[in-house]
Formats: sequence, C-alpha cells, structure tokens
Amino acid sequence: MASIIDFKSITKQFKVPERSTGRFKTFKNFFMRKYKTIDALKDVSFSIEEGDIVGYIGPNGAGKSTTIKIMSGILTPTSGSCIINGYTPWENRREFVKHIGVVFGQRSQLWWDVPIIDSFELLKDIYKIPDEEYKETLKILNNALNIDDLLGRPLRQLSLGQKMKCELAGALLHRPKILFLDEPTIGLDAITKLAVRDFIKYINKKWNTTIILTTHDMNDIDALTNKIILIGKGQILYQGSFDIIKTKYSSIKTIEVEFAQDYDEISLEGYEVISHNKKYATLKNLPETTFHTKDFVNLITKKYDIVDFQVSSLSVDEVLASLYKDYQL
Repeated sequence: MASIIDFKSITKQFKVPERSTGRFKTFKNFFMRKYKTIDALKDVSFSIEEGDIVGYIGPNGAGKSTTIKIMSGILTPTSGSCIINGYTPWENRREFVKHIGVVFGQRSQLWWDVPIIDSFELLKDIYKIPDEEYKETLKILNNALNIDDLLGRPLRQLSLGQKMKCELAGALLHRPKILFLDEPTIGLDAITKLAVRDFIKYINKKWNTTIILTTHDMNDIDALTNKIILIGKGQILYQGSFDIIKTKYSSIKTIEVEFAQDYDEISLEGYEVISHNKKYATLKNLPETTFHTKDFVNLITKKYDIVDFQVSSLSVDEVLASLYKDYQL
C-alpha cells in the first residue's frame, strides 16, 4: 500500500528570547535581548499509508502541534522534507488544503453567530464543491451524525458535543483524503464520545480517509487506531501497533491486598508499593518479575497476614503512563 504521508528528517527550530531576572537585568532586556535556539522537532521521520488511522501521541510539549502545523502547511520546517498526497504542504498550500480537513477540539472553523447551514454553504463556496456532490455529502454526514435539527441554529447555541459533530461535518464537506483531528473528544460526555468514534470509523471505511489523531484520551487511541507514533522531546520514540504496546505491558499486574491487621510499612521483593493505608495496599509487579498467583501468595504470606487480594491488568491509561515512564517522558 502506498504512503500518502512521507515525513523525512524534519527539524524545526525556534528562536526564543532569554529572560534575565532582577531589576536592572530586566531593564537591559529591552535594549540587548539575547535569544536561544530550541529544537521543537529533531530529525523526525515517519510514513503513513492511505486509509490508516494513526494515533500521534506524546506528553505536552513533545512536538505534536508543531508536526501537525507542518503537515497542514501552517509552518515551514528548518530542514527536511514532507510530501503529503503528492504536495509539499508549505509550498503548494492553496492547492494542498483542498485535500485535507482539520478539526481542533479547542478552535472552530464555523462562524459563531450564523446558522450552521450558512457556515456549510460558505465552506461549499470556499472549496468550490459542486451542488450535487454537496447535497449528497451533507445527506451522508447528516445521517451519520444526526445533525439535521442543528443546522438552523447558530454555533453559539450548541452544546460542546453538538458543536463537535458540526465541526466534523464541516471539515468533511469537501471529502478530504486526509483528516487531522486534534483532541476531538475532549470534554465530551460518554455517549457523544462513542458517537464521534463510530463516525470516525465510518468515514474511514466509506471514503478511505486517512486520519491523524492527536489525543490524551487513550481510549480513543485504543478504539480507533491501527498504528501509533510516540513523540517525546521532539523525537520519534516508537512507531507501530498499539496492540504490541498493550501486549508488552499486559504482564504488569495491579494487586489490591487486604491485610488481617494494620501494618505501618510493607515491602515485597519484586513488587512496587503504589499505595498503602494500614490494612490495605496496592502493589504492582516490576517488569522483571513475572506474576503468578501461587508464587505471589507464597511470597506475601511469608511476611504478612492477608484476608483477600484482587488482581487486574493495567488500564489503557496505565499502559500509556508506563510507556512514558520507560522513555523517561
């Protein structure tokens, strides 16, 4: 399958002013300002195939937003090359943007005070969408997102979930080949989150839309993506299946223990104590310790009297936390 996005050896540097503290040094900054160069991205390379749903993840400040801005043509890199659907985004921006859609969870592309349908009509004219194609696409989006009752209302009157549905529809009116989604489910209730996830999967299958998803919600990553790219401190740390990551950390168990009496302190070789409060403790086996129920019982009962214990695998969020910890992020 051909790559639709080729991101090769991209570096992006920014100059930022150095600030000195103290009354006279602060005054001096107005006349003799010094700058330092920071690397937002350092020799970043990856490829994405057509039809992929890719989770682009990392902690705040890792370089995710810079990458998305370069891929959408907003920023020009310091060095490296980026070819998306045959275009260099920052060189062919006018033609390039006809083939992408962008949805930012905290920003809107729709007009605040006009009915949603009027915003859609404006987007139709901007992207020069033929009448029949526009009507057909709007019908598909309306059926999938159930937004018919919202089209006559201005954006300012809609709830957060209703706004997100309309933002998704607006970004897809011109049927882009690539859709960038930045925190699309942030702040949404559980029902709306499920509806948005179902819609993303639906559009991906119906139009073979390539989707790049940045989010801190690992349930989105788990439910939607077939590949993740982990970035940290401006560098790519991992590319591959999220299932591989989950399998790697599936051997890590969380064990909740109830003791028969109060203990001021507890420790167990091969296990990390996550929390402890007299009769109750939560432990986690270290990566080098393979958890077996029989071995655990024999080990802990040699030191402590226990009443009960419960074992569970790491949650999706805990898997991500463990991944970040391993990469020292």
